Amino acid sequence: MKIFSSDYTFDYSWEEVSTANWRKYCPWNDKSTHVIAVDTLSRSVDEATGILRTERLITCHQTAPAWVVSLLGGSTTSYSYETSYVDPASKKVTMCSTNLTWANVISVNETVVYQPDTSVSSAGHERTMFQQEARITALCGGWQKIKSKIEEATAERFGENARRGREGFEHVLEMSRRVFGEEKERVRNEKMAV
Repeated sequence: MKIFSSDYTFDYSWEEVSTANWRKYCPWNDKSTHVIAVDTLSRSVDEATGILRTERLITCHQTAPAWVVSLLGGSTTSYSYETSYVDPASKKVTMCSTNLTWANVISVNETVVYQPDTSVSSAGHERTMFQQEARITALCGGWQKIKSKIEEATAERFGENARRGREGFEHVLEMSRRVFGEEKERVRNEKMAV
């Protein structure tokens, strides 16, 4: 098993990050063009806790290394299943995803958590911690060397996509802040004109 982990701090409030998270794969994100579609399968709010639970199917265009495709076959379209939990009381977003494509060959289980960074945030300058971990396990039988190669190649690709995804999400956050700021200003001006 290979473990990929990454920590990052976004220079945006938890409210901004948790809201923009739903637009992570929009046209503003030119770094995650491999994501073809995001389909919401279900969404519900737990009345007792207020936690929003969402299930989504994420469709991607992935190019696996040629040696993997020749060994295992497959398509360039891949699917992942994601379950997310937004807890507004504790200000925590948790997203858990697993691969559906090649699930009999490799298991990729990812957990992402967004929560306020209280260590450096101050009034008017809130920040949000991002923690990501993926557990990658080759399930195919055979030589350990082949399993290790598959895990290494998957972890490397996962890290590249994670870096690009973070860069793209930064752009989504920037655009969201600007658009919401412009809308707030427009509404304020309309109220003052009345």
